[in-house]
Amino acid sequence: MDWQYFSELFLGGLTRGSIYALIAIGYTMVYGIIELINFAHGEVYMLGAFMGLIVAGVLGIMGFPAPAILVIAAVVAIIYCAGYGYTMEKIAYKPLRGAGRLSPLISAIGMSLFLQNYIILAQTSDFLPFPRLIPDFEFIEPIAHVFGSSDFVIVVTSALFMAGLTVFIKYTKMGKAMRATAQNRKMAMLLGVDADKVISITFLLGSSLAALGGVLIASHVGMVNFAIGFLAGIKAFTAAVLGGIGSIPGAMLGGLFLGLSESFATGYISSDYEDVFAFTLLVVFLIFRPSGIMGKAKVEKV
Repeated sequence: MDWQYFSELFLGGLTRGSIYALIAIGYTMVYGIIELINFAHGEVYMLGAFMGLIVAGVLGIMGFPAPAILVIAAVVAIIYCAGYGYTMEKIAYKPLRGAGRLSPLISAIGMSLFLQNYIILAQTSDFLPFPRLIPDFEFIEPIAHVFGSSDFVIVVTSALFMAGLTVFIKYTKMGKAMRATAQNRKMAMLLGVDADKVISITFLLGSSLAALGGVLIASHVGMVNFAIGFLAGIKAFTAAVLGGIGSIPGAMLGGLFLGLSESFATGYISSDYEDVFAFTLLVVFLIFRPSGIMGKAKVEKV
């Protein structure tokens, strides 16, 4: 076995999986609390990339160093997309909270199409170059041919933010309220939990992580386009299902599992069928393990 090629595929899959995990967390948090598949979530990721591009362009003209531009662009994109996620929930989802499951789903698809066309009108439908903002680290040089500085920043940043979210969910008052609302919203409300506030915070957090992923991957790939959110969103949804939708650790694990599976499949079989591998994996899990890796099968009460 060619261990260098294997390690290259493994580390590439780790980078890809980290981005999937960041986006998948937003899907799984929203579903866990209000049982909504937010198909506009991928477009929030795309908005984050475009906002990062705008901020990077302005700060680049002003002469800021690349690392500072990356940090500021990420912070601005997170704040901007958090606001978008909050507004989206209030306008498109909250009025439909008492409706059947189909209405919010259609609303989510409508929001996805709206945001795509908004970017086409406000920016362009063409691919735009994104500046390279991550410097080359000296300690990465020995393995730079298989794991570059941008890969390192993506994996480490994703890990830190996911660890921070885990601590937030587990130990803070709002995190406990979110877990209570996910388990039983009516009972949580009877115990004094403000469910509307919890849902809004959930959209804020999910959108923030998606925006961070958008800026990181745009700097890694070097270009952005209005359509990048659609496929990334579908892949992240697949990751959430693989891990067990509604489970935050499951979303993280599912993202890494999908990223590694795609990387090894494209490396050892064919890159022409990259998307086929991902969605075949989804179908297999839906047939044989519909609750996902860490999900629990629902017990119907009669």
